[in-house]
This record gives sequence, C-alpha cells and structure tokens, in this order.
Amino acid sequence: MTEREAARTLAHPEAAEIRLEGVLHALSDPVRLSIVRDLDASPADLACSYFDLPVTKSTTTHHFRVLRESGVVRQTYRGTTKLNALRRDDLESIFPGLLDAILTAAAAEAERVG
Repeated sequence: MTEREAARTLAHPEAAEIRLEGVLHALSDPVRLSIVRDLDASPADLACSYFDLPVTKSTTTHHFRVLRESGVVRQTYRGTTKLNALRRDDLESIFPGLLDAILTAAAAEAERVG
C-alpha cells in the first residue's frame, strides 16, 4: 500500500470490536437512522453526496463518522468519492435480527407519524 493509499484508508472496527451500545447509539439519531434506511434499500453502495440531509456538511460528516466507528457502515474511497455500505452481514452475525427489527420499527413509525 502506498503512502497515498494509506492516507485514503478509513479506520473501521473489526467485527469482534463492534459493541451493542455503539450500534444502538448510532441508530438512535433520526438522521443516522435515515441514512441506514437508505443504505438498506439500495442494492449498491451510496456516495455521501447521494443523501439529502437537513444538516450542514460538517454535521453530515459527523453522522457518517459515528456510523463508521460504531461498525454500522463501511466507507471506502473510489477516486474522490466516499462510498457507504451497510455492514449487514457483520451486524447480523453479531446481533441476529437486531438490524431488521430496528428497520421494521423505523418503517412502522415513519408510516404512523407520516
């Protein structure tokens, strides 16, 4: 790995380092939960610029960092674009059914609240 590639590599927790309290904290914020819902609905990785969030760019960066550092998403660079992918397989193996339960509850709440 070159020095340039190393500078473009983002730190992610290994699956064994992902903690329930970190995942629940990351998903407790409505903006972060909406990001995860969009990622779950997409068959492809999504660029940060895909998301139309009601927050500033710096706050958007913070939300993605929280999701990445908690182990909910994996971020990779493709050129200058940062792509986001839901770490569904890792989360399912560590906390079976948790992500589906949260996403189902979020969809039900969105429909109920409107």
